[in-house]
Amino acid sequence: MELGFAGYQQADVTKIAKPCLTKLAQATSDTVHLARLEDGEVIYLDKLQSRRPIEITSRIGGRKPAVSTGVGKALLLDTPEEELRQLFKRDRHLMKVKTSEVEWFERMRVYQDGGYAYDLGEDEHQIRCVAAPLRDATGRIVAAISVSSTLEYMQQDRMEALIPVVKSTAAEISRGLGFVDSRDV
Repeated sequence: MELGFAGYQQADVTKIAKPCLTKLAQATSDTVHLARLEDGEVIYLDKLQSRRPIEITSRIGGRKPAVSTGVGKALLLDTPEEELRQLFKRDRHLMKVKTSEVEWFERMRVYQDGGYAYDLGEDEHQIRCVAAPLRDATGRIVAAISVSSTLEYMQQDRMEALIPVVKSTAAEISRGLGFVDSRDV
């Protein structure tokens, strides 16, 4: 029964998110992902390909370590610090860019404060992304979205400019999932 509900919720998130993801992909010309968290790994629920001549290795149904992906870090924004430490220690060897625990936690604190996350090449050397969490009616993070591209198209200034765009799209999807932000009331 629990697996059935999880499957239904997953399908519901994908269905609700699709129109917003399509608009985001069209507006940015970049690859857009929708993912959820399972056992410290990202599972991709949807992927809209970039209109640029690039290939990102993610695939629907594929898994990647949460500690190295933008969507993974966005999914971890509400995770208690001790759980984050265990996850980082377990998976840091999978990161393409070696990052110390101190540096990773400093970045996670910035992401937690800002409500977004980056992939700075930790998953694939030349790939950068901006991600934000999706919340359900209870306020729990149930999925995350990201905009991803190569370093050529995703310099720091563009990443910063994409933060409000990605967060706005995530907020719109979250409202579709029943989330009510207390700042909106």
